[in-house]
Amino acid sequence: MRIDKFLKVSRVIKRRTVANEACDAGRVTINGRPAKASAEVKEGDVVEVGFGSGKTCFQVLKVSENVRKEDANGMYRLLNE
Repeated sequence: MRIDKFLKVSRVIKRRTVANEACDAGRVTINGRPAKASAEVKEGDVVEVGFGSGKTCFQVLKVSENVRKEDANGMYRLLNE
């Protein structure tokens, strides 16, 4: 699955266009490497997203095309707590 779509489906970022812009600006990395919006993400990958002055780091647990709002948090596990 594309990283921009994963960020939207998992509700880390609200809109896919915003996720796309974050990737283009270099604020998203997969396993320590800068990710374009079209980069593929798979289970086990570590994704880091920069938000303003902070960063969110999480591990991908599940990749699914359609997820209910209640189940979206089960797609990833936060690492920077």
